[in-house]
Amino acid sequence: MSALQLEAGQLARPTLLDDYLTEPELAVELKLAAITLTKWRLAKIGPPVTRMGKKVLYRRSSVRQWLASQERGAS
Repeated sequence: MSALQLEAGQLARPTLLDDYLTEPELAVELKLAAITLTKWRLAKIGPPVTRMGKKVLYRRSSVRQWLASQERGAS
């Protein structure tokens, strides 16, 4: 749901973390197993991450940029 969802007739205020996804949330969006993202992160080959303590977060815009950088021309 959007951060601007209706709650009791009023718009909910956007939160600071609205643009971030957890590893399991990103895995669902990319249709991958969460362990794949973990392996990519540890191998430093996946999308950039933001750490908040032990929590790993992915910024949507950074994931989009990373996906675009993965495009390859036809061989």
